[in-house]
Amino acid sequence: MTAIVDYGVGNLFSLESSLNAIGERVRVTPEAQDIMKADRVILPGVGAFGDAAKKLRDSGLDQAVLQAAEAEKPVMGICLGMQLLFEKSFEYGEHPGLGLLHGEVRPIRELLEAAGADPEKKLKIPQMGWNALRFRKESSLFRYIEEGDHVYFVHSYAAAGCEDSLLADTEYGTFLTACVGKGNVFGCQFHPEKSGNVGLKILKAFCEMGRADA
Repeated sequence: MTAIVDYGVGNLFSLESSLNAIGERVRVTPEAQDIMKADRVILPGVGAFGDAAKKLRDSGLDQAVLQAAEAEKPVMGICLGMQLLFEKSFEYGEHPGLGLLHGEVRPIRELLEAAGADPEKKLKIPQMGWNALRFRKESSLFRYIEEGDHVYFVHSYAAAGCEDSLLADTEYGTFLTACVGKGNVFGCQFHPEKSGNVGLKILKAFCEMGRADA
C-alpha cells in the first residue's frame, strides 16, 4: 500500500486517481501511523515552500516522512514535495527542508542567469508545459520509460547543488533538475500524475519498489 501524505498542500485527487489507474492500493492520510504502516510514501505539494514546510512541521508529518525514509521505505516527493526533500529553499527568504537530500532550491531565473542563458529568448517563468527528460544516472524509476520522453512541469524554482542525487534533467534555457534519487528517496519536479502514460509508468516503477516479486 502507498500512502499519500495529506498535510493540506497538494493535488491529492489526481495523484490518487493515477495510482488507482495502475492498480495500486493507496491511502490519502493525515495520520503518521498510516504512513508508518505503508509500504511506500508519496509527499505531494503545490504552492510556496515556506508555507508548505510549516504545515508539514506543524502537523508532525515531517517526522513521519523522516522515519519512513530511515526505515528504508521508498519515499517520493512530487513538485514542491520534491523540493521539501532538500536542505533548504530560497523562495521568499530562506527556509529549511527535510534534509533527506543534499542541495538547495533556487529561483529558475537565478539559475538561468548563472548559466548565461540567452536573455533574448525571454523564457517564461514559471516553466509550464511538456519537456523532455535527459537521463543522468540509471534508475529503477526509469525502467518503463525512455530518455527523451516528455513529462509535465509547472514550477518557478528548481533544485541546485544536487549532483550526487541527480537522475534526470530537462532543458529550459539551461538544464534544470527534473528527477532525483538517492537510496530509497526519490523526487520528481514534474507531475507524473499529469504526464499521461509516461507519468503512469514512472508511478508504476516506484510502486514496485520494495516488493519481493518486483
